[in-house]
Amino acid sequence: MAMDTQIVAASALSGVNILLLAALTAVWIRNYRTFRTSLVLGLLAFAVVMLVENAVALYFFFTMQSLYSGDPHVQQAVLVLRGLQLVALAFLTYVTVR
Repeated sequence: MAMDTQIVAASALSGVNILLLAALTAVWIRNYRTFRTSLVLGLLAFAVVMLVENAVALYFFFTMQSLYSGDPHVQQAVLVLRGLQLVALAFLTYVTVR
């Protein structure tokens, strides 16, 4: 089924997003300990909130699949949004780690 494939793909993207956010969080914790600036603290807060959001989304993907199964357009939108988030986080991770 196409619907199942889209939810599985969205789940995988959430998992990759979690890995990228974990790396960003680690870097920004280290930077905050060194510099103690509000900008780094803001980046750290951003990463933690996005990490929690992706973890909750992943939890819902596995426990409440019926939430997304009603409308294929919703599933497609969720997949596209997770993909866009992945692209944004990949760029952010690249420039942060670099």
